[in-house]
Order: sequence, then C-alpha cells, then structure tokens
Amino acid sequence: MANEKFNKCANRCYYACFHAAIAAMLAVDIDARSARGHYRHQTVHALFIEQLINRRRRYPPVIRSVLSQTMLLRQSADYETTGMSAKQATRSLRRTSEFVEAIRLVEERSS
Repeated sequence: MANEKFNKCANRCYYACFHAAIAAMLAVDIDARSARGHYRHQTVHALFIEQLINRRRRYPPVIRSVLSQTMLLRQSADYETTGMSAKQATRSLRRTSEFVEAIRLVEERSS
C-alpha cells in the first residue's frame, strides 16, 4: 500500500499529542483516568482544553483543535481504505510538533 507510511505518520502524530496532553495534565495534578484506570480520549481532550487552555491558560488557544484534528486523521488512516496523502501527513506532523513543543516549553519554564 503506497499510503502506509503516511497512515503510520497520522497514527503516531495523534498518539504523540494524546500522551503529551496526559503528561501536561499530570504535571499539574489533573488525573484524567477513568474509574478503571484508563485514559479515555474524549476525557483527555475535554480536560486539556477546559482546564489547561480555557481555565488555567497554561497553553495558547491556537493548539485547542490539534487533538481533535489529529484524532480524525488517525481514525481515517487506521480505518478507512483511502489512506493519508503526503500533504495530510505533513500538516499533521507540523501541528503535532507545535503542540508537543508548546507543552515542552511550558513544562520547562515550570520546573
């Protein structure tokens, strides 16, 4: 499959953002785990935006949509037959880099 590397890129981009969001919340003692100890995607997305962007203003509003955008691309890459294009993968990688870097910078300043 020609798009396989782009599909993998979309998958890795989403999970990099997802785990960075979890790390950012744990850094300020926000535990987003369910009662069973799992991190639900919707819960992580909602708490990250509500608590760390809207309420505490730790992160810039410009990254608000990155989790949802990269998740949609990952779902498409993982479950649809069309796959990702090079352009989509490149954009996702750029957004992911910006998201992870924003978290790294804030946490670096906080420590």
